[in-house]
Amino acid sequence: MTRPAPFPRPLALGLMACLATLFAANHVAARVAFDDGAGLLLAILVRSGLATLALGLLVLVQRKSLRLPSGSGRWQLAVGLLVTLQSLFLYSAVARIPVVVALLLMNTLPIQLALISWAMGGPRPTPRAALIMGVILVGLVVVLDLPAWLAEPEALGPEWFLGVALGLAAAFVFAWALWITEHRLAEVGSTLRSLLTMLTVLVAMLAAGSAGLVPGGMALPESTVGLWGLAALGLLYGLAFSTLFITVPRLDMARNAPAMNIEPVAALVLGYLVLGQALTPVQLLGGGIVVAGVVALGLSRRA
Repeated sequence: MTRPAPFPRPLALGLMACLATLFAANHVAARVAFDDGAGLLLAILVRSGLATLALGLLVLVQRKSLRLPSGSGRWQLAVGLLVTLQSLFLYSAVARIPVVVALLLMNTLPIQLALISWAMGGPRPTPRAALIMGVILVGLVVVLDLPAWLAEPEALGPEWFLGVALGLAAAFVFAWALWITEHRLAEVGSTLRSLLTMLTVLVAMLAAGSAGLVPGGMALPESTVGLWGLAALGLLYGLAFSTLFITVPRLDMARNAPAMNIEPVAALVLGYLVLGQALTPVQLLGGGIVVAGVVALGLSRRA
């Protein structure tokens, strides 16, 4: 089977920037729903349900086999459960701290993945990569305004610390999911792997909701504003997720993946326009350092 020709690079970069903006808009829509009383489990259920439907249709259209290679079933289940935790942690962070801050915390993913890979017997980070990781961490210290936080913790709200911890935890469990995917599920097709992952998330959310494991997790929004937020987060995520998987063979990810790091920038703009969330000039500087560092780390690894 011949590999499809890649898109012209300007088109690929533009498409990936649009997809990153859709992912950012999904998180802003989630915050709208949460602020209107929507439950955490319900939001993830809507998102994973529409994504599962889109991927299921894609598998049918492409006539993919649904059979997993021998011995990969337990690893696929582990990835699904880790992505379930990632969804819970990230949406919980979005509900407590500004959306852009939650997404910047998720941008510690390359650092955590590099350290996990090293701990599991992979290559040690190069001095250049270690330096870039240090710069990213400095940027996070600035964007989180840690000196002000330590001097006056109550000024940033009672759930700021928990929101930050959940954002970092989301990146941690997702880094493990990526490591397992690369080292234990390399023989599983990407479309089937994604379908089974989303299906696991969907089933886990239904089970958690039925068992009442998260108080208020299945609560409906209090008004039509929250309902629109729920509908938007599902449609935006489903559209972005399915479009990414359909077009990824033509996006030349090895060269163009850093374009996806526009997501926190898009979240910053949308968070201000829709939610009225804004960062201080110093925090904006820190956010710029984080995004630039993540892009540089991605380019360095590809080089």
